Amino acid sequence: MKLRRSFSSHQLLFALGITVSCLFWATVAQAQDKIINKNNQVQEGKILSVSGSAVMVQIGSAGSIGLPLSNIKSVVMAAPPEVAAAKAAYVARDYNKALAQAKAVVDKFKGLPVDWAEQTTGMLGDIYVALEKLPEAEAAYRDFQKLYGGQGGSLQTDVGLARIALSKKDYAAAKEKLEPIVSKALEEKSPSPEAGVAYSQAFYLLGQAQEAQEDYVPALENYLRTVTLFYHDTASVSAAQEKADALRKAHQITVP
Repeated sequence: MKLRRSFSSHQLLFALGITVSCLFWATVAQAQDKIINKNNQVQEGKILSVSGSAVMVQIGSAGSIGLPLSNIKSVVMAAPPEVAAAKAAYVARDYNKALAQAKAVVDKFKGLPVDWAEQTTGMLGDIYVALEKLPEAEAAYRDFQKLYGGQGGSLQTDVGLARIALSKKDYAAAKEKLEPIVSKALEEKSPSPEAGVAYSQAFYLLGQAQEAQEDYVPALENYLRTVTLFYHDTASVSAAQEKADALRKAHQITVP
């Protein structure tokens, strides 16, 4: 039996060139963002920023154009690295670093209808509360409400205002904001990702308000709800687990 002749070096180089070319163009194609407008037409390009009421998009080599933000239903765009860096710094309680990373995203992309831009815009207020910059926090939450005013956005704003009340040790005001939210959460079987984040934070904050008033059993229960049921917000889950462990150790309590 004759064996098929092996490829020559020229043939191998040609095949390699074709493969590299295909990979290059596949990468270029993947790098394109997608803008879906309200009549479901799709525009591909590279989203550069949000400037006022327009989304600036690089279209090929022809330069950038501005697309009206009000006409855009959603976008498909990978999160910039600052999003993960802001979240990691916030969980690690390096709030100054978290603020710098979050502001880099928000200043460039706030209002863009994509989940990472919405979440980072909401987190900016949380970071200001952690830094005890309450006027800036309230302004950030109000800005978030204006930009992302749907169900999840409205919930997130109320959670943010409760966070400010908690920071001021106004536990009654915090609970007034949070209790309707957690009641609604317990009725929902499949919350949206945005609502899930708000619910996760709400249970954690309500637990803090209850613990501050020495209402330890409900506080522990709400911390555990954050960890086991409404685990959509990483920072809240981590903090709630820490609080639950400390509460059990300090007061020797359990929940059914």
